[in-house]
Amino acid sequence: MTPRLFDFEPLFAELSSLGFEEWAAELRIQCNSAVAPQAHGMLEEWKSCWEHLPATSGVLDATDGFDLSGELSPDVQNQLSSSLQQLHPWRKGPFQIHGNRIDTEWHSDWKWDRLKNDVELRDRFVLDVGCGNGYYGWRMLAAGAKCVMGLDPFLLYVMQHEAIKKLVGGNPLNFVLPLGDACIPLNLPAFDTTFSMGVLYHRPNPISHLQHLCGSLKPGGQLVLETLVVEGDHQSVLVPERRYAKMRNVWFIPSVEMLELWLRRTGFVDIRVVDVTKTSTNEQRSTDWMTFESLPNFLIDDESQTIEGYPPPIRAVLVASRR
Repeated sequence: MTPRLFDFEPLFAELSSLGFEEWAAELRIQCNSAVAPQAHGMLEEWKSCWEHLPATSGVLDATDGFDLSGELSPDVQNQLSSSLQQLHPWRKGPFQIHGNRIDTEWHSDWKWDRLKNDVELRDRFVLDVGCGNGYYGWRMLAAGAKCVMGLDPFLLYVMQHEAIKKLVGGNPLNFVLPLGDACIPLNLPAFDTTFSMGVLYHRPNPISHLQHLCGSLKPGGQLVLETLVVEGDHQSVLVPERRYAKMRNVWFIPSVEMLELWLRRTGFVDIRVVDVTKTSTNEQRSTDWMTFESLPNFLIDDESQTIEGYPPPIRAVLVASRR
């Protein structure tokens, strides 16, 4: 089967089979608009990159990472690496593809290892909000998910996913739609599991975000929430003056106890803290595949504070169920 760029029809068919035909039709219109030629000045160049990816075949193993194996000649390997470099910067990963390692900014595999034993994904229909290039979707499918619907409005990340998907081949049910979570109607209980990782602190209204996530889940469905936290009691929250670790759009960083309170107030039960880890400069850093500034540039020399004087980044993973 010849792969097609932006082929979301299998996802829309899945949604329709679950009784969400009208929403699937709305998503089709929104996606077509989001990938129209005028949507981004680089889109046609990225499409050309996708079209010129070398034809490959291989076997994907995403159980312990992302490893697409297969024999390629040195010339084809170089062509593949050059094509994928045109989609710089690569932030989530890493990806091992026919001997080429895309060494991404984030060791997303480390984050996945922290939560994978606390999330049941077999036969689940999964929503991944702010999914980036869809790295976690591959790990979710390997863990037994039947379909993953990722959302990310940044077209470069969508194109990275489309490139990886073309190389994988077949028709894997891992999708990255070029949309934000505003495309999800309020109180539309379509999903068995919803992920929100690295999103909450970017929202000026985190309570609305949690309410929206709750409404996306079937009763009893599971939320996986990963976000920045600070040390403190149930009333502790950091509101940066302007930036946090050079990020302009960071609004609220709660303590773990405050985060649990927010979850209870927004309709979640069975709340569990799965992991709390200080982010290291080995986990997030610049590489040949992401050459811009990264975490080492956002901290003072001894890494005890951000350059703005705030506590260094600590990330927590919590799981909870919709009541």
